[in-house]
Amino acid sequence: MTEPRTVAYQLDNEIALIGLNRPGKRNAINEDVIGALHEAVERASREARVGVIYGHGEHFCAGLDLAEHAERSPFDGVLHSRKWHRIFDDIERGAIPFVCALHGAVVGGGLELAASAQIRVADETAFFGLPEGQRGIFVGGGGSVRIARLMSAARMADMMLTGRTLSAAKAESVNLVQYVVPAGQALTEARTLAARIARNAPMSNFAVVQALPRIQDMSHDDGLFTESLMAAMTQTSPEAVKRLRDFLEKRADRLDRPRDL
Repeated sequence: MTEPRTVAYQLDNEIALIGLNRPGKRNAINEDVIGALHEAVERASREARVGVIYGHGEHFCAGLDLAEHAERSPFDGVLHSRKWHRIFDDIERGAIPFVCALHGAVVGGGLELAASAQIRVADETAFFGLPEGQRGIFVGGGGSVRIARLMSAARMADMMLTGRTLSAAKAESVNLVQYVVPAGQALTEARTLAARIARNAPMSNFAVVQALPRIQDMSHDDGLFTESLMAAMTQTSPEAVKRLRDFLEKRADRLDRPRDL
């Protein structure tokens, strides 16, 4: 019997659905998963406008598969961490935006994966943790950069040192997630958001994905100059010219009323 793929992939029109598929292991990330995730992200970047990452079963992702990690030498550990960095960078600063649909455990490496997406939707069952301190290890998937910037290094240190976990509501209040929805609705809401994002001009989406995180790393003046360059590049593209004309001539959709999620 053929083993099921550790990462499922489905193209739904312009949305790539990427599902972590080790439900019996709470979708813990091992070598097979990280390799399959890399393939899925690269494929999505070629053929979709938006990617949605989610987890099969009762949990999004319980993090690193510690059974494999315990057998690595220090040098192998560095190489393994750098592999995660490359793949998560492809999500954070790649060709298309990604939305993560979160439920159940979003722990350790699972939280690091979620933090690499541009938008995170959690349902009310989601809980967030960084148990590395209790396991005698340190984050290795980019969490010290991404998670700390989302909610502050002080809050991240609290979670790592004490083993504190956060509910979905608390995660929203500290900027770990942008949306909280009822139990079982995270993937539905993520797909709805992805469909909206897919309607944007690809160049505008690319500018948001590529420029925003880099501008955060720049000085004030360098950031403003980079913003000017990106604004000029996007607004003078043929698609932008058409969309702006459609808006001015009242052929474009207007903004929806706010939704409290």
